[in-house]
Amino acid sequence: MTDLELRAQSFEIAWRYLDQSGLLTGEHKESARFILNRIDRMMLRGERRRLLLSNAAIDAYRVRPVLVTA
Repeated sequence: MTDLELRAQSFEIAWRYLDQSGLLTGEHKESARFILNRIDRMMLRGERRRLLLSNAAIDAYRVRPVLVTA
């Protein structure tokens, strides 16, 4: 599996879980960027386990600070 395939599959797992659980909030473009950023950072450190990448992205998304705009 290439890095691009791994990245895409990890993202898809995280996105589908967050969407189906109703946890995706706000602008989807920003949510996607956040999830991919987390996956990318872990891959740069050498992580190649798809479920670990997706689960870490889910966990990070759940606890991220949410900016409130007035």
